[in-house]
Amino acid sequence: MFSVLIVDDEDPVLESYEFMLKNFHAREDSPGKYPPGGENRSGNEEDVPGSNPFVLAGKARSGYEALKLIYETEPDLVFMDINIPGLDGLSVLEDVYKKYPRMVCILSTAYERFDLAQRAIPLGVFAYLVKPVSKKTFFETLESALAELRSLPEEKATLENPLLRFLRTDIWKELSEETWRGYREELALPSDRGFTILLEIETDLEKRCALLAKELSFKHHCVYDIMLNRVLFLVSECPPRDLFLRRWEKITSAVFPANAVWRWGMGGVYRGPQLYRSCAEALAEMETRRATVDTGERDRLKIIKLRRKIGFVDPEEARALFREIWESAFAGISGEASPGTSSGAPPGTPGDFSAAKAAMVSLFTLLLDDITGAFTDPEIAPPFKPAEIMGLENTGAWKHWTELHFEKLLLLASEKRTGNFPPPLVKALGYIREHYAEGIQLGDAAESALVSAAYLSRLFTERLKTNFIDYLTDLRIGEAEKLLKNSSMTIKDIAYAVGYQDPNYFSRIFKRITGKLPTERQRES
Repeated sequence: MFSVLIVDDEDPVLESYEFMLKNFHAREDSPGKYPPGGENRSGNEEDVPGSNPFVLAGKARSGYEALKLIYETEPDLVFMDINIPGLDGLSVLEDVYKKYPRMVCILSTAYERFDLAQRAIPLGVFAYLVKPVSKKTFFETLESALAELRSLPEEKATLENPLLRFLRTDIWKELSEETWRGYREELALPSDRGFTILLEIETDLEKRCALLAKELSFKHHCVYDIMLNRVLFLVSECPPRDLFLRRWEKITSAVFPANAVWRWGMGGVYRGPQLYRSCAEALAEMETRRATVDTGERDRLKIIKLRRKIGFVDPEEARALFREIWESAFAGISGEASPGTSSGAPPGTPGDFSAAKAAMVSLFTLLLDDITGAFTDPEIAPPFKPAEIMGLENTGAWKHWTELHFEKLLLLASEKRTGNFPPPLVKALGYIREHYAEGIQLGDAAESALVSAAYLSRLFTERLKTNFIDYLTDLRIGEAEKLLKNSSMTIKDIAYAVGYQDPNYFSRIFKRITGKLPTERQRES
């Protein structure tokens, strides 16, 4: 039989899905119990047309609980609500989809969002349901999922590499003494005890984690494995925790630049068969850190993303990102507050409303300057004045102002940034602006636009009168100039921040493009 995990933060939905799942029966005309020429993958003779081929593996109410149950039960099918506490449903899938490529995922949400559907496509999501889900729709979706599960090819019983087999699968569950002894011998682990560290970083994960593992290995026996934007370290020994934490802080501060966004969690020390407990503790600690990241830092990153994306992505995606920034700025503020008092006032008071409006004035000013240059070039008049926001007396007036002026920004951004460019070039440019600080290549941008590298290269030549490398270099150096002017970062950190791992090479490129060394430009600022 096929196991099913249901993830939703509403008990009525969990109960409804569970009830319908238990009362499902495959149609008599469903595909056979296994693919032609194949074997019974489910291992259960009850998996035949007319019977119920599904069994409930578990129910989860949060992103962390869903992750834990996926690792523990390895379900064949997952019904995943998007809006759940902690990690959202898509973030959970992003975390596990490479580890469990055969897992069939069905998303559900209370409303349709194009930007969420876009995020779901690369994860291989099988279906997308809008709640409330009728019994007919639920059964039809189960029938389709059943056909998909039965058509999957046979899976290799184990990974060939023992390290990958251990870190990707077996370390997450309790092991027998015999299995653990086998791993100790295969992997030459020096200790019967150890602990795990989970770490995730948004850029340059492989390179930085290789450096991190190298530094750790000077003092500790360390092995690791990377999946997506996350790395799992196993330290095979049990040093004093305080001593290790001091060493860890010193190493990570040297390996990760000051502006890097990363999170980590460390589990306790356990014997090999119980290392799964260390993994669970590391995951829980990392998720706690994720949940307590400073709100201001999250908003700053969202603003950066909006500035990079507007005009290059689907307008609805830009609108959704702007709504998130707006909702964060005005969270907890009453609808009828009016401007006037001190900014130190508690939420819901007039001073708080004024501070939120001031933040929006800054955002609109930045966006206008990015798109038109109106606040850096005295010859260019802005199409509207963001300071108008300060005269708005309540959130209703602000929403009305937004509807008019953010749409103007979207139109201006589309015209200024992409003109009449073909859609593949627009998508590629948006991808480059979002990922320029990473080690991207022409093929990556082409893949994001669903075209060949050769075709994208021709678009650069014909439409932009340049090539991919020169465009990327100009973008990186332009961003570096902004950081040199507006931040106190070191040259080395700026080089890392814009995608160069060798500060000396960065300096040479910077001088070739601008005629001056970064240190000279920094002194001028």
